[in-house]
Amino acid sequence: MSQTARTKRREPLIPMNGPVRKLVDTLFIIVGSFIMAISFNMFFLPNQLAPGGVSGLSVIVEAWLGIEPAFTQWMLNIPLFILGFWLLGRDYGIRSLLGSIILPLFVYLTSDWMVPTSNMLLASIYGGIGVGVGMGLVYRGRGSTGGLTILAQIIQKYSGLSFSFCVVLLDALVITSAALVLTLEQALYALIGLYVTGKVIDAIELGFNFTKVAYIISDHTEPITKVILQDLDRGLTKLDGKGGYTGENRTVLMVVVGQSEIQRLKTVVQSVDPNAFVIISNAHEVLGEGFQKIKV
Repeated sequence: MSQTARTKRREPLIPMNGPVRKLVDTLFIIVGSFIMAISFNMFFLPNQLAPGGVSGLSVIVEAWLGIEPAFTQWMLNIPLFILGFWLLGRDYGIRSLLGSIILPLFVYLTSDWMVPTSNMLLASIYGGIGVGVGMGLVYRGRGSTGGLTILAQIIQKYSGLSFSFCVVLLDALVITSAALVLTLEQALYALIGLYVTGKVIDAIELGFNFTKVAYIISDHTEPITKVILQDLDRGLTKLDGKGGYTGENRTVLMVVVGQSEIQRLKTVVQSVDPNAFVIISNAHEVLGEGFQKIKV
């Protein structure tokens, strides 16, 4: 790859804040909310699994008081949206508005869809996958389905706790409530659904590309640099390091490669310096030249 090709600026296919991007974001939110709704109605609700969030609370309320889950979700989402708009700002409120309204609507419209299984394990797994895919698409559309996510943001803002901890805390309260109102077994299966949902969201957000980052410490950094640039056609970064035992200044090479290039990287490094010290670890997401384009 030529230097010109490496440094050429690539404009995004869809402008970040143009009308087309807003349309695409809206479609992501609508499609994602629809997938979440049908997964909820086909797997979670009929098996009385409450894997956190407002949807989980609506399952508990339906079992306890017999209130339609869509109505419970609206009754909780709308005041939480108003609270978020007031305390978190206009921009956050607008991003939550569509999902807060349309998700319960889809839950209501698909409430009579076929229930494919009464096995709670299968329901927790496939419900978790469906909700995770839907929520991942909503996040891709820079949106939110509102609910307890808004409450977690508010708690984070005024308590100083991390957002992830606030989400876990609220989901734990929902699942504890499920154990009390429903059964402990159903709460345990709901935990499986919650875990699967989180993993699927990560996959949608971070992608399915398996990328590695390698750190190479050697006395022959210049020859190794040359073979990586020429034979692998990958860029690299030189980091300044210092030996903990010897106190000597060392150059550490950092290079990011795809899964299929790992063996080639090890081969070319070994061909130059069999005694090189190489650390290879997973990179959850790599954005930029030679990998995925930055998507916000």
